Amino acid sequence: MPKGKVAVITGASRGIGKSIALALAAQGATIVAMDMDPAATEAVVAELQAAGTKALAVVGNVTVTADVERMIEAAVEAFGRVDILVNNAGITRDGLIMRMKDEEWDAVLNVNLKGAFVCTRAAFKVMSKQRYGRIINIASVVGQMGNAGQANYCASKAGLIGLTKSNAREMAKRNVTVNAVAPGFIATAMTDALSDKVREELAAQIPLERLGSADDIANAVTFLASEASAYITGHVLAVNGGMYM
Repeated sequence: MPKGKVAVITGASRGIGKSIALALAAQGATIVAMDMDPAATEAVVAELQAAGTKALAVVGNVTVTADVERMIEAAVEAFGRVDILVNNAGITRDGLIMRMKDEEWDAVLNVNLKGAFVCTRAAFKVMSKQRYGRIINIASVVGQMGNAGQANYCASKAGLIGLTKSNAREMAKRNVTVNAVAPGFIATAMTDALSDKVREELAAQIPLERLGSADDIANAVTFLASEASAYITGHVLAVNGGMYM
């Protein structure tokens, strides 16, 4: 259990990020929630604090080094350490490759991949001195199998898997593990807007015949953040209902 640990979560204001924050808090972790939406981030932190969790909201952009360093500094100042980093912040700008604009490619790669690099670099400076840390990157099944119309997103998530494995090798000697969780199709506000027929077609591609939930991802992250995973590093944990094996 991550009880007593300080967890930094990016993209924490909604969806999977919020579920991860709530799940880690339920296991006794202190939460630092970072997002670009001030009101939503403050709302998550207020919910955590109302439940008795120590929590801090930081508004910032994961692609901006100064914002990220300010987040890590705020975490250390408030709570004394950083034990867990969950690189969850991500965006999509879908489109066929022939029509994809440079700015759509750059935006997705910057947030999804560069953002994880910037956050990992900043957090590792603290974890290295502690000789302890858990870094968990939220990748995607499409980073493993590809998906038409998502070349930028797939490339960013495949890159995140490569970053995970390289960092795992670099950081192991400082007792910092680095793993990834690769979600499949997850029920979110975006999929809720789809028609029943489209949702059924998505579910038909999955051996377990249902979309996953944000809690399914949060449970996997909680495991990788715990002492139960102490001998696991450089691993990609697929949480996809058997969609890709």
